[in-house]
Amino acid sequence: MDDECIHGLDGGLCAVCFPQAAPEVVAAPVVRKRSSNAKPPSLTGPRTATPTVSAAAPRKAAAVAKRPIDNVGEQRIYHVTHISNLAAILASGGLLADASDALEARPAVDVSAADVREARRAAALPGENGLVIADYVPFFLSPNARVWDAIRARSGDARLVLNAHGSDAYDFVIFVSTVKKVVDAHAATNDDFPAAVAVADGDAAHASTRVVSTSEGVDRMLVRLRSDLDSDALLTAELLVQETFPLELVTLLGVANDRVRDAVREILKASTYRPKVAVYPPWFQASEEEVLED
Repeated sequence: MDDECIHGLDGGLCAVCFPQAAPEVVAAPVVRKRSSNAKPPSLTGPRTATPTVSAAAPRKAAAVAKRPIDNVGEQRIYHVTHISNLAAILASGGLLADASDALEARPAVDVSAADVREARRAAALPGENGLVIADYVPFFLSPNARVWDAIRARSGDARLVLNAHGSDAYDFVIFVSTVKKVVDAHAATNDDFPAAVAVADGDAAHASTRVVSTSEGVDRMLVRLRSDLDSDALLTAELLVQETFPLELVTLLGVANDRVRDAVREILKASTYRPKVAVYPPWFQASEEEVLED
């Protein structure tokens, strides 16, 4: 616990207090010409072969500076829910998919529009497995995901119902985990985990969105989504986990302030689940200046 930062996060999790060092780039070796005391060849005498440096040599030397390997297992995933839903989540032992048979009642506060829920219940996962998007627990790949930012800014997104009681961002809790946690949980029973885990490069229920559900496909898509730092691909993408996401796979709960942290800890007293609860305001602040007035 000595490396815990002021935000309540472990050192390896807080990018503000513990920024990652820039990857070391290996400089290409410099080819030096060797001096020679030999007399210059006579223009009238016989020509002798002059050794030349191969054009491929600089390219080979430059190849030494390789691009760092992208470890997609370190990618964090985020699931946002209202604090009023936390007690039911703890009682069920995990996050449940919308279409799960184990879901006994609708969330106390559900900001998803009814037509969005119906669309996800009707959108089939690619393949012959008979599954739909609503069979999965959805996760964002960024704490600034577009849908979540619409809640933070109260920007009137058609996918959301923000006139529900308590739809202010600071009343929400963020469940945080990593891709590695998800993969390790499913690799023991199915190396390819078809249908158990999927990744969508946009809104998973949208017809134009590409969804992959094999281990190779998931890895490739995550690498592609993470490769362009100037792209907003991570802000719209989703990682999907079938049926349920056990609480033991959650690395921490993110909250907006001390008041919410204390409320969350009080709710946790009724459960054996004891996650780290971290106050991290930037996750709850709108990226846009435009805010919808009540």
